[in-house]
Amino acid sequence: MGHLVSPSLLAADFGNLGKDIKMVNESKADWLHLDIMDGVFVPNISFGFPVLEFVRKLSEKPLDVHLMIVDPDRYLSRFSEAGAGILTVQYEACTHLHRTVTEIRNLGMKAGVAVNPHTPVSLLKNTLPYIDMVLIMTVNPGFGGQKFIMESYNKITELREIIERGGYNVLIEVDGGIDTGNAAKLVKSGVNVLVAGNSVFSSADPINTILNLKDLTGN
Repeated sequence: MGHLVSPSLLAADFGNLGKDIKMVNESKADWLHLDIMDGVFVPNISFGFPVLEFVRKLSEKPLDVHLMIVDPDRYLSRFSEAGAGILTVQYEACTHLHRTVTEIRNLGMKAGVAVNPHTPVSLLKNTLPYIDMVLIMTVNPGFGGQKFIMESYNKITELREIIERGGYNVLIEVDGGIDTGNAAKLVKSGVNVLVAGNSVFSSADPINTILNLKDLTGN
């Protein structure tokens, strides 16, 4: 299987959200990424269930939902009902991570765990058998348009080695500062899923940008 592309709706035009979702539907994107922020875990607030439910009605792509919120356990069933296909929680926000990811899977969603730039991926070793994906944040979470943190390559390589050594069926996703300039190197380092926000939605030709992120042969 080749790598996947998951455009981040956080960078879309919220005055014309239906148009941007239609564009993603018509593109070669695999998923649609949604960042849920509560203003507590991260210093920003994004959107909640009404927007997610609206997006689910329009999107033909699976919804790749990243919770940047405290105490995510309170809302797992609500996100399942709202249409999340992949639900990712922050390692730093979960007191009982195994319980949380097990419940996500029990609700019929794929379970992901995200780690902030300062969090070592080695801490996930005992969680990998119970999840489907690790999201490595390649910027500090909370805002789009930030510069990619170069040390992230080391984390990706380390996590890929841990996954392969253990024989785990776990995807590696990256989010933050992803564009056609670093996508090929990221995939070569072991990334399976590229989340791209500004580089897609600020592009003069978003559909072609997504195509270029999928087809990295020229990079």
